[in-house]
Amino acid sequence: MTRRDILSGIKRPLLVVGLLLVTVLIAVGAYKALYSQAAVHEFLPNQSGSTSREPVGLSQLNPGIPDFRLWSANRIEAYQTSVVAAMPSPLGILKIPSIKLEVPVFEGSDDLTLNRAVGHIEGTSALGERGNVGVAGHRDGFFRGLKDVQRGAIIDVYTEKGNTRYVVDEILIVSPEEVSVLAPQSKPTLTLVTCYPFYFVGSAPLRYIVRASIADHNGPGD
Repeated sequence: MTRRDILSGIKRPLLVVGLLLVTVLIAVGAYKALYSQAAVHEFLPNQSGSTSREPVGLSQLNPGIPDFRLWSANRIEAYQTSVVAAMPSPLGILKIPSIKLEVPVFEGSDDLTLNRAVGHIEGTSALGERGNVGVAGHRDGFFRGLKDVQRGAIIDVYTEKGNTRYVVDEILIVSPEEVSVLAPQSKPTLTLVTCYPFYFVGSAPLRYIVRASIADHNGPGD
């Protein structure tokens, strides 16, 4: 057998492997886009109302593939790995127009959940309900944009019951032990939690808190 025959024999399986890898990458990319869109649009048939004075139309929801420009390389890789895992239906959708964030909210704050989306913090009020709703996300992923959120920013939370609108009124930096940020407030509240500093190398020592109060609320019983 000549050297040319040997090289030709090696090239064929390498070409096949290369084509298979390209096919897998295309399939994963398509799955990510379809999954993100499906996670939002499954809420469309069941919307029944809004607490917003000027609710955002559900037809505007179209997240597609996340914007990875602010994400760390490790977080992008973790997200790409997470999309092939089976997950339950999301509890709702979190949208912050000022930072162009639109992301499904799942139950829990485990690694798989936070790699895939953002998570409802166990023990806090349910999405769209009165009390203090806690939502966690990774600082080098979906919640990195929180660094640019300002007081007065609008946050919409969509569930099967409708849209609840919040307005950011406080931004805090606290220690991880400061769990009082998740305690009930004087009016219905949404509390977003991520690690801080945003670009810290290693395990970040602090927590960045964005607290928003429900819009159009005049007191208990209204």
